[in-house]
Amino acid sequence: MRSWATDTLFASLAYIAASLLTFWVLMPLQNVFFPEYPSRASLLFLPHGVRVLSAWLLGWRAIPALFPGVFIVFAILGGTDVFLPSRLMAILIAITTAPAVFYILKWAGWDLLPAKGRAPCWACIMGVGVITSILVSILTNWVFGSSTSEYVAFLIGDVSGLLFLMFGLYFAFRFVDRRA
Repeated sequence: MRSWATDTLFASLAYIAASLLTFWVLMPLQNVFFPEYPSRASLLFLPHGVRVLSAWLLGWRAIPALFPGVFIVFAILGGTDVFLPSRLMAILIAITTAPAVFYILKWAGWDLLPAKGRAPCWACIMGVGVITSILVSILTNWVFGSSTSEYVAFLIGDVSGLLFLMFGLYFAFRFVDRRA
């Protein structure tokens, strides 16, 4: 049985690593290849994939498990502005939306959370990721008062980041299955 400390360590470290890779490597590359791209949003936002996959794997435990990582990333990017009400709301939106979508679907009779003997429905998880991205984009941009064009940019980055990480997990699982 996993402990909350292990869940928090791995989820938060994955979120921090995905964020640093996105902001310090992928975004500078994006700016080189797409200098006319007006948005500050990443076209490959890996942290969204971490949020969705953590919510899928951990359920409600993803909320406290992701909180330290999300808070640290917001602090790295915004300094002491992390304590502004809009930033705290954005953190809350980031950590609660994916688990909420999974549990609303479970309540509606569509349980996608991992269960013994049930293969993951990758397309379903991707669908949850798209729904979550739309909700996070709308809510976060509303909190920050961003323009409408930012909504589309966030959606593209979130979905591509989730797809990239899901392919990675899929191939990692296949590799482990072949080794077993």
